[in-house]
Amino acid sequence: MAKYQKKTNYQEKYPGVSKEIIEILEKSDRQMEYLQYDIKVERCRINPVSRTITYLPSREDSYERLLEENKQFPSAEEDVDDAAIKAVMIEKMLTCLKRLSPEKQKLITALFFDNKSEHQVSRETGVPQRTIHDRKIKILAKLKRLMNE
Repeated sequence: MAKYQKKTNYQEKYPGVSKEIIEILEKSDRQMEYLQYDIKVERCRINPVSRTITYLPSREDSYERLLEENKQFPSAEEDVDDAAIKAVMIEKMLTCLKRLSPEKQKLITALFFDNKSEHQVSRETGVPQRTIHDRKIKILAKLKRLMNE
């Protein structure tokens, strides 16, 4: 971890440089100090009135330190419960899709399973895009009702 360093006197180091440039250099140093030191250091604050000590953890932590403390990390894999629920919902959705008329099934299949846009379906069928969109909205509302039965 970076250690706190004494501030550089840029006026002494670079005589003749404008005041604006000196200010920019000092701001840059402060930003570097913040990134390299401030967010990585744990601190304690003592309130003299209430005589309480507040622990402020660092805002950056290392993976190794978290492992040492046996912190648990969420698995990248899908949870078994979530996979089972997802499978049941997919099965129910497919059952609801089968209850639609063949032309509605064809539209939903084109839009959601064949990844076609409303414009593509409109060109292929000769039906205006706005009509395709309105039909899609109505079909999805019907599917939602069927799913909730």
